[in-house]
Order: sequence, then C-alpha cells, then structure tokens
Amino acid sequence: MARTTSASVEAIIEVDASISLTPFIEAANALVEEIASDSGHNNARLELIERWLAAHFYAMRDPRVTSERAGPVGASYQSAVALRLNSSQYGQMAMTLDTSGLLNTINAGKIQVKAVWLGTPLEQSRVEGQLDEEV
Repeated sequence: MARTTSASVEAIIEVDASISLTPFIEAANALVEEIASDSGHNNARLELIERWLAAHFYAMRDPRVTSERAGPVGASYQSAVALRLNSSQYGQMAMTLDTSGLLNTINAGKIQVKAVWLGTPLEQSRVEGQLDEEV
C-alpha cells in the first residue's frame, strides 16, 4: 500500500489534471518497498522519499517547462543528460532524503546481492575419509 498520496505529490510538482498520478505513485512505492527493510528509515521518511520519487517518475512522463516564447511560438523543457534519478531535481531530492544511500547505490547501477547458504554445513557433507575438493 502506498505511503504517499496524489495530494502530497501535487504539493511539490504541478500536474496535468488529465494524467493520473497512480502509476507514478505505484512505481515509487515499489522502489521504496525494495529499500525499506534495509534503510532503517521510519515511515514518515519513507513517505517523503516515495513522494519525491513519484514526482520524479511523473516528471519523466511530463517534462517541466523551463521557458516559453510567444513569437515565434515555442517552449523549452527541462532535460538532463544524467541518467536514472539524477535526471530530475525530484529524483535528486529523493536520493538526498535517503540517508542510507540505497537509492544512490541503485542510481549508480550497483546492485547489492545478499546470499544465505541453506545447505548442509561443509563438515557434515564430507564422507568419512574423503574430502570434496570442489567445494
């Protein structure tokens, strides 16, 4: 269940009323759920991170206008050469709020892998008088 709301996201980013925030909040929630158990953050901090991530995902769909012209008609949109969360001020803020550094790790393309051995302890797997050299 999402921690943030459409109203909370709308408080930090101007949205087009014809675009639902639901898919952006769902994506943000999925990412926050992934980092929540290892981050040590309380629910209030996780909601803030989720809010800014939702705004980031929305900004990817509906880029921010940085300047408009009346003649000849035209507009410039916010864009960044950076990838992932660095590509918007909202993603950057989400990483700043995540003091555990997990979003920075994800943003850098580094994946944390955890492994737990569920097999038989090595000592118990040896046949009497025989060692398994491949272990």
